[in-house]
Amino acid sequence: MAESRRRIRSFEWSTAIIASISIAAGIAVYLRDGADKVVAILSKDLELLVGMLPKMAAGCLIAAFVTRLLPREVVARVVGSESGLLGILVAMMMGAVLPGGPLTIYPVAAAFLVLGADVGTAVAFITAWNLLGYNRALIWELPFFGPEFVGWRVLIALPLPIVGGLLARMVARLVVKRGGGDQWT
Repeated sequence: MAESRRRIRSFEWSTAIIASISIAAGIAVYLRDGADKVVAILSKDLELLVGMLPKMAAGCLIAAFVTRLLPREVVARVVGSESGLLGILVAMMMGAVLPGGPLTIYPVAAAFLVLGADVGTAVAFITAWNLLGYNRALIWELPFFGPEFVGWRVLIALPLPIVGGLLARMVARLVVKRGGGDQWT
């Protein structure tokens, strides 16, 4: 059985918008501060890019391994569109315990989408990583704010990944009903 391939768009509006804003900002800096400032900014941006490239490569490599190691059927069953609230809870727990920065978490979330997870579980995963991540709480929050603050913050944030995941599922299903794409629903 052949898998249906996603059609690759030849033009991405989001890239064009970001490029336009970047060029406009570069022109504004050039007019206000001169060419030396533009070159200094671009060199700092290049340093940042060179520093991030290994992390981005590692994140993409992890995501590629995830797609090869996890069976598609298991992922679709556990965190797919028919997994219900349990799938969102599983994704929330995965997001809360998975360490790493955004350069590793977002590729892993994309890999789960490729493997059959739905958009609701991906939103719950990323929201839980942002709000409930244990490594950030242990390393940064507990030493600075203490256990009472961290406990209250986690307790208050606990339902948000569930709400976000359920809302994302609802919106995705509405989009499909209105004739939109059904890639991750």
